[in-house]
Amino acid sequence: MATQFPPPSKRQKREATAKSSEQADLTSTIPDGSIRIRFVDQTTGSSDTLPVLTVPLAQATTTNLNILLNELKDQSDDRLPYRFYHSSATQALGDKEDVYHALVRPGRVSSEEEVVLQYAPQAVFRVKAVSRCAAAVSGHGDNILAVQFSPKNSSRMASGSGDKTVRIWDCDTGTPAHTMKGHTGWVLAVSYSPDSSLLASGGYDREVRIWDPETGKQVGRPLKGHTNFITSLCWEPYHLQKPGRPRLASSSKDGTVRVWDVIGGKMDFSLSGHKGNVTCVKWGGTGRIYTSSHDKTIKVWDSTTETLVYTLSGHAHWVNHLALSTDFVLRTSYHDHTGKVPASAEEKLAKAKSRFEKAATINGEIVERLATASEDCTIILWKPLTSPSPITRMTGHQKQINYVTFSPDGTLLASAAWDNHVKLWSAQDGKFLFTLRAHVGPVYVACFSADSRLLASASKDTTLKVWDMRTGKMKEDLPGHKDQVFALDWSPDGVRVGSGGMDKQVRIWRN
Repeated sequence: MATQFPPPSKRQKREATAKSSEQADLTSTIPDGSIRIRFVDQTTGSSDTLPVLTVPLAQATTTNLNILLNELKDQSDDRLPYRFYHSSATQALGDKEDVYHALVRPGRVSSEEEVVLQYAPQAVFRVKAVSRCAAAVSGHGDNILAVQFSPKNSSRMASGSGDKTVRIWDCDTGTPAHTMKGHTGWVLAVSYSPDSSLLASGGYDREVRIWDPETGKQVGRPLKGHTNFITSLCWEPYHLQKPGRPRLASSSKDGTVRVWDVIGGKMDFSLSGHKGNVTCVKWGGTGRIYTSSHDKTIKVWDSTTETLVYTLSGHAHWVNHLALSTDFVLRTSYHDHTGKVPASAEEKLAKAKSRFEKAATINGEIVERLATASEDCTIILWKPLTSPSPITRMTGHQKQINYVTFSPDGTLLASAAWDNHVKLWSAQDGKFLFTLRAHVGPVYVACFSADSRLLASASKDTTLKVWDMRTGKMKEDLPGHKDQVFALDWSPDGVRVGSGGMDKQVRIWRN
């Protein structure tokens, strides 16, 4: 019988925490000598006012470099964890690595030269990789086509199915909380409002329905107007909403996007101009609405004037999906990793706005990057607030790209394609980083953890896989589904992953 060691005591945990915040121990295997290090911000590419430092080789560990950089930036009271990249390397130095063993000894740099280390802030909290299925819940009578967690926490998740129902699941107990009936066709999209007070659904019956997720009751009448099935839904960002008047955008195969006043139960305006099926709609934090279509274009609309701003051209085939670098903060509004909700409506609005501005500000200006994925096997990166010209085109996938998503911190971009691969790119310049290989069937969807350190992917091969973003290696293989997995979401608090597919089962995964 194996010996079971008792868990560490509070004192042992406290001592371990204190030790980790102190300087790393000197390593006897590192020779004497020093190295000159220049810190450069990965986002801006400049070192600002940070001086070039001469650091003893024995002291040049990532732990010490973190302490050093925080001191230089006057953040010693409220330290941020940073990740360091040598020059333009794609892989960051490990949390327990040092400059000598990682760069000098392998011959990547000389101790005589100045070493440029790019730094990027990491989330102050850490999400653990999900590793087991906590609940496998039957109930739906057909394929599960969409799942989404509430932005508030991971206790509630909505799912839409080919059985014409929307269900809300209690993820704490692994049981259905509400079954919402009303749709007369497949439900293709579900979307929680940013404050989690409403849930929208749409699908083959051409109607958008609004539900109260607490009671499972329908709010108002169905929103009718589309003449073909609904492909995607997106709420107006919380900080742009007028009090008591949340709005929702729906895209359809009829080639239009309609914006609804969901409380009034009527259409605000319609955006028409695409010559084909509109595949995806996103509502940006500055009031722009982005739409992708089978007519090979992406259109940028102004939601205040209801006019077309740009038409983005560059793809040679259908545009399947699009993603914004601010998607995560717009989805979660004033909800963050602390779990603290502001008391008043004004404070909620202010917090949602400041979270968006913090996520979108680069060099003092608001930058919202857009990534578009196409059947032409390429992704194009845009800055649609300032220019209709693409930043770069990313090539490498061998088959059509189904899905694209930005990491919550806006530094990474992941694409899932029918060539069985997920690829990882730099969200700043579109530079290729890794190919994530392990799936043996087309990959339908991928989603990042809230701290941007992990990525989950779902595939036709019936499995989910969890990947480490620092190394590009697989961290967890999650079999369990009995057929292909169409829908996937990682809860904004990082605790759970939800999935669903052709086996009609919702599965809840956790650490």
